[in-house]
Amino acid sequence: MAKLLEVKDLVTNFYTYEGVVKALDEVNLEIEEGKTLGLVGETGCGKSVTALSILRLIQPPGKIEGGKIYFRPDGKSSKKSSYLDLLEQSEAFMRKVRGDEISMIFQEPSSALNPVYSINDQISESFLLHRRRELSESVVREIEEKVDKADSILKKIVYKMKRGTYRKMLVDENSFLLKFLSGIPVVSSYNGWLKKSAKKETIEILKKLGVPHPQKLVDRYPHELSGGMQQRIVIAMALACHPKLLIADEPTSNLDVTIQAQILDLIRKSRKDLGTSVLFITHDLGVVAEMCDRVAVMYAGSVCEISEVKELFKNSLHPYTKALINAIPKPGGKGKLKSIKGTVPNLINPPSGCRFHPRCPNQMKICRQIKPELTRVENNHLVACHLFTGQR
Repeated sequence: MAKLLEVKDLVTNFYTYEGVVKALDEVNLEIEEGKTLGLVGETGCGKSVTALSILRLIQPPGKIEGGKIYFRPDGKSSKKSSYLDLLEQSEAFMRKVRGDEISMIFQEPSSALNPVYSINDQISESFLLHRRRELSESVVREIEEKVDKADSILKKIVYKMKRGTYRKMLVDENSFLLKFLSGIPVVSSYNGWLKKSAKKETIEILKKLGVPHPQKLVDRYPHELSGGMQQRIVIAMALACHPKLLIADEPTSNLDVTIQAQILDLIRKSRKDLGTSVLFITHDLGVVAEMCDRVAVMYAGSVCEISEVKELFKNSLHPYTKALINAIPKPGGKGKLKSIKGTVPNLINPPSGCRFHPRCPNQMKICRQIKPELTRVENNHLVACHLFTGQR
């Protein structure tokens, strides 16, 4: 399976008054076409920072300071030359990528939605920004139907003028002639037609997501909706332009169990229908087992293990991964829950070598001195631990 996204040695730091927070320490990830990669770890381990770094949405005092993020925008060719390093692209290019090629479901829907804009305004914005040409073609087709159905010569003439003008807009929307004609109602109504077409698309995607009464809901505002409905709107915004990669940052947090199951079903169905790849961020290994094909385990800004989901639960290798799985309640209440000794390190002054070594039951001298690299133990199983690097 061809790779859609590859993150190599990604380094992101935050410059605070207390010191430099080393949030991401050479993170490495791969996401294949049509597959779901789970990214798990404790709160504060760098999962969300990884997602925001991929989209280049890190805000000051944060800064991406190293690494590569290879992405294939066309989604077709697997040749190396077709990959672009997103860290080397202009901000204008990234604005085209965000929402179109790569979309993100943010953790808090109430924060992701603008309270002063209607649901229609916020979802339609994606269509107007990234699918404007498709909307324009739809408008032209609609005008052509009105020409055929016009019941008077005057209406035919008006609609033919609109059709001709809008066709020219498809060729060059910024031409001098069209700017000159912009004061004429025939031309100035163009944006109104586009917004009307975008609203139809908005209603259609809400229907596909199973939102009840979408025709009425699109005119409402975020504060009028429940948390589960707000999350559906955020998902609709993310899926509006059929992205090649969907980043879901804990999309079921703060929702009750029933709504969580519905949201997970929506994401699973969207992946199946659209062929979208998914980076699913969570701290719930139960959700990972249900949703993901592969899983990457993060600890204190580093990826410590990557494998197929079944392999991870059956044969986890890294001591931290084993500790996480041992902390999961067993069916029937059998077995004693095991906590992980120690505390999460302060990333302003992280431990030397392996960042997990102060809490690791298998630590060796080399663990305190040298950071372990991700090592391929089996075909699709990688682990960053000196127990498997051959060094002692």
